[in-house]
Amino acid sequence: MASSAASAATPAVAGPGGTSGEPMTHRRIMEALSGLLLGMFVAILSSTIVSTALPRIIGDLGGGQSAYTWVVTATLLAMTCTTPIWGKLSDLFSKKLLVQLALTIYVVGSMLAGLAQSSGMLIGFRVIQGVGVGGLTALAQVIMAAMISPRERGRYTGYLGATFALATVGGPLIGGVIVDSALGWRGCFYVGVPFAVVALVILQKTLHLPVVRREGVRIDYLGATLISGGVALLLIWVTLAGEQYDWLSWQTGAMIGGALVLLGLALAVEQRAAEPVIPLWLFRDRTVVLAVIGSLAVGLAMMGASVFLSQYFQIARGKSPTVSGLMTMPMILGLALTSTVVGRLITATGRWKRYLVGGGVALTAGLVLMGTARYDTNLVLLGAFMFLVGVGVGALQQNLVLAVQNAVPLHQLGAASSIVAFFRSLGGAVGVSILGAVMSHRVAGYLADGGAGGGGAGGGIPDVRHLPPGVRTVVESAYGHAIGDIFMVAAPFGLVALLAVLLIKEQPLQTAKQVAAQAADGPAQGGSAAAVPGGAAADGSAATGSAGGGSEAAESRRDAAAGAPRT
Repeated sequence: MASSAASAATPAVAGPGGTSGEPMTHRRIMEALSGLLLGMFVAILSSTIVSTALPRIIGDLGGGQSAYTWVVTATLLAMTCTTPIWGKLSDLFSKKLLVQLALTIYVVGSMLAGLAQSSGMLIGFRVIQGVGVGGLTALAQVIMAAMISPRERGRYTGYLGATFALATVGGPLIGGVIVDSALGWRGCFYVGVPFAVVALVILQKTLHLPVVRREGVRIDYLGATLISGGVALLLIWVTLAGEQYDWLSWQTGAMIGGALVLLGLALAVEQRAAEPVIPLWLFRDRTVVLAVIGSLAVGLAMMGASVFLSQYFQIARGKSPTVSGLMTMPMILGLALTSTVVGRLITATGRWKRYLVGGGVALTAGLVLMGTARYDTNLVLLGAFMFLVGVGVGALQQNLVLAVQNAVPLHQLGAASSIVAFFRSLGGAVGVSILGAVMSHRVAGYLADGGAGGGGAGGGIPDVRHLPPGVRTVVESAYGHAIGDIFMVAAPFGLVALLAVLLIKEQPLQTAKQVAAQAADGPAQGGSAAAVPGGAAADGSAATGSAGGGSEAAESRRDAAAGAPRT
């Protein structure tokens, strides 16, 4: 098997049997991506399969609305905080070993979550799951960028979008069936384990990327800890404020002040770190900044609102977990169709901005329309509204990453891709926390207005099947109205995403030949807007950015010439 003469991060040249500058065939790319896509399926399944089961899980474990929110937020927070670390590691170590490690962590977390005896234990084990999911999310985009040129990548991001859609469709359905069966909700945490094991085997056999070994590698653990602490403190404040203490209280001041101090220290550390978790100089690029804003808004609007759909269908509409899963299909079909079709159109034309703009319009309109939902809204209309939301997410989610990957140097693909994923996950975690707090407050208010103040807002998640008819109607109305409200709260963030993509300057996607030429020229001549004039990065280090220590592309060529090992 001939060694590749390009960097481990050089698209279209690294792969089984690849020769210098020779693009991988579609068949070889699909073989290499098969295990990766299965791993992504497992990662997404871990969230979607639980969403349908959450009302039953929290009811059995004796938790309330805060526990419901934190079972989701814990995974998102761990995923958010570890995504940039995984991305940084992918620029320094074997991507194949890293993605296998992420899958292993996911399996361990899943097995432990299935054994949880309390909502607190479940939240803790979901953190472990989130660490593994963070690795799978970051590394999927990085490995694709390492094998495929930006011009051709749209086609394959369509496959990634289709995988996302399949897992999102299958998750609620599988979760609903498992919860309604003799296995109970604990089976939801075990069903992904066989898929993860199969993905490990496939990755070992099919994923072959050259490994660039570097001496003196340093990981910015202090920066990662400070970022994690600051974000976690803000999310805890949002979740507890208004329930455990007043919004305007000393606890609020202490938590917000502490979070700002931690994030300020993180900023100072990142500016001076030799290997920063989030290379701040990347934010000198307009495309990166706008894509980050767009991803943050998409994550908040999508995750923050859609995670409560199961509550809507099971509580406001009185459906079973299985039927609830089926009723989310319009949104998932919109996502699947759009991500696949748009990916192919981008590959065919090399143009991407028009699809991002269309996605922003669809997402904003869909969220506004979903904001009109009530417990008795016509289900056909509701399906059309959800379809619009899915169309918007499908057009925006993967293609914001593509826009960033097309704008940064080859040796920073891992860091840049993970930054976008980081802020999308952060948006999701913040959205779940904020909208969960809004949900709890609105439900309590609507229940009090209906004369059923103890109907389940604060003490737990109600099971409407066992409520008296009069009380059941009040509870269904309260949850239906409250969930409509949180979609309306999320709608402005769809508008933020639309404004961000309108301001992005479209750059033609690079072809495989252009990428190979850039690799041959080295990072300093790569033509990226992220490169600082004079060959220095914004933090004063070499133009290699966070990678540091010289030209990684040059190192890759030397390693390849010497027969760089493959894993």
